[in-house]
Amino acid sequence: MEQVFYYIKRLHTYSGKILYFNLIGMAIVSFIEGMGIFLLIPMLNYSGIFHVATGENRFIKYLNYIDLLPKTFVLIFILGFYILLVTVQNLVQRKLSIRNVKITNGFVRQLRLETYSGLLKASWGFYTKERKADLINIMTLELARVAGGINQFLVFLTSIVFTLIQIIIAFCLSAQLTIFVLFFGCILGFFSKKFIKQSKTLGNKTSLLAQEYLAGITDQLNGIKDIKSNMLEESRLNWLQSVTKGMIEEQIEYIQLKSSSQIFYKISSASLIAIFIFIYVTIFKVQPEQFLLILLIFSRLWPRITDIQSCLEQIASSVPAFKSLIDLNSKTNKALESSEFNNGNVQSLTIEDSLECRGVYFRYTQNENIYALKNIYLKIPANRMTAIVGPSGAGKSTLIDLLMGLNKSENGEVLIDGILLSNENLLSLRRSVSYVSQEPFLFNASIRENLLLIQPNSNEEELWKALDFSSAAEFVRKLPMGIDTIVGDRGIRLSGGERQRLVIARAILRKPSILVLDEATSALDTDNESKIQESLERLKGQMTIIVIAHRLSTIRNADQVIVLDQGKIIQQGGFKQLANEQKGMFNHLLKKQMEVSV
Repeated sequence: MEQVFYYIKRLHTYSGKILYFNLIGMAIVSFIEGMGIFLLIPMLNYSGIFHVATGENRFIKYLNYIDLLPKTFVLIFILGFYILLVTVQNLVQRKLSIRNVKITNGFVRQLRLETYSGLLKASWGFYTKERKADLINIMTLELARVAGGINQFLVFLTSIVFTLIQIIIAFCLSAQLTIFVLFFGCILGFFSKKFIKQSKTLGNKTSLLAQEYLAGITDQLNGIKDIKSNMLEESRLNWLQSVTKGMIEEQIEYIQLKSSSQIFYKISSASLIAIFIFIYVTIFKVQPEQFLLILLIFSRLWPRITDIQSCLEQIASSVPAFKSLIDLNSKTNKALESSEFNNGNVQSLTIEDSLECRGVYFRYTQNENIYALKNIYLKIPANRMTAIVGPSGAGKSTLIDLLMGLNKSENGEVLIDGILLSNENLLSLRRSVSYVSQEPFLFNASIRENLLLIQPNSNEEELWKALDFSSAAEFVRKLPMGIDTIVGDRGIRLSGGERQRLVIARAILRKPSILVLDEATSALDTDNESKIQESLERLKGQMTIIVIAHRLSTIRNADQVIVLDQGKIIQQGGFKQLANEQKGMFNHLLKKQMEVSV
């Protein structure tokens, strides 16, 4: 339960004095509710329904003084006072309920913002190790369970305050009976420990099933085209049947546990009432007014005790969700890349000389001996085009990630104009880079919104200029809504080539000093690819261009070609120079592509 208490402490910090005011309000509501016990006796007496002797109880005998007043007046006064108490009680309770909702939802909102902020500030390496569906699960289902757990704790706190007040009132009526009830309440608490433990175990099962379900659904919807084209629908449906069967079994187990605990509490209550009545009627020869006190104490006090037990069970079931959230925050804190965003205040870099790698080593997993990059010495001159080529798995994209500061080298240095790349200048580097991946991503919004995402202040002329650069203007004008056409989820309403052209336009719109194209023209036809190549040629001298290419014909105009293989630079030079090295890998790759094209 320490995970729950961690967030309760934070809830206390968040709410401040309001939480104390709510506790005081709860005490007032409980006290007002308890006053009904005292009013019940004179109400019965003056209504003529039943006469209750006040006996020697010093707290009730003071009500005898009202006998000096006219009976009708006293009855009207008592009934009016009762209505006033109920009105005040419900108004205060309404105010407290609204405050509790504000506190709970405000705090959960802060947790959502804090958790998502941590995800955004985490390094790229964090995302290479974590499954996206697991992060979505924590941000949605687990955070909802945390919200439920926090709300349940407030209910638990309310029950505690109410119970304490009711105990005080019960002691005023009969200390002996109250002690008896509390004694059996402690026994009930001891036997209910197993229900709390089972609730926590069931909570773990709920978390695992939800994680498995969301992960599977996310993966399958991402790969729905492969599922349909390869006729995998039946196997995926079988998987869902298996998972949902487990979810049904978990829900049945939850209902069985909840109903078992409720049966236990109800049978315990009935048994205690029977024991009370038997003992006080047969042994103590209970009088009618004392018998009434027994029923009053039980009716007020015992439900509070059972409510506390029920709250503890529900809080225990949400403990795994609290633990998941704490673990995620711990991971993102360890993977913290930058403590602040400061997008508006970060100045972009202008590379005057070069980007450089000196003796760089990098591996994704520290406990493995396989390096993605080994002993990289590389200099990328400013305002020139550098192409990086090599077979699949050679480390091309990994090298790009290092140059953009997404990954950090295990050994060696990455330098910008001779200055070491560090946390101090990392965001400035990012602000100067426009990156186009081989898998272009567009948000489910209009083309205009996707473009403005990277440069919000761009005017209409700048938007169309960027679209012209990427050879996208022609097809955009033909769309039903033009530049305001919605592109669908991940741009699904457009072809692969159209998506790539829009992403290139978005990158150019930023007017970067470094343009990185990672297989960015692979989905384009020959005509559009040549147009973009011509446009890139015009940019030479204005910005540093880094291109990863499998189609070697697209990099003929590169000022420098870097050839990677198994994480090492094996060739470096101009296009023609490397093409003429008969025994080199670049010549081998070029010949293979020429054979395929023929």
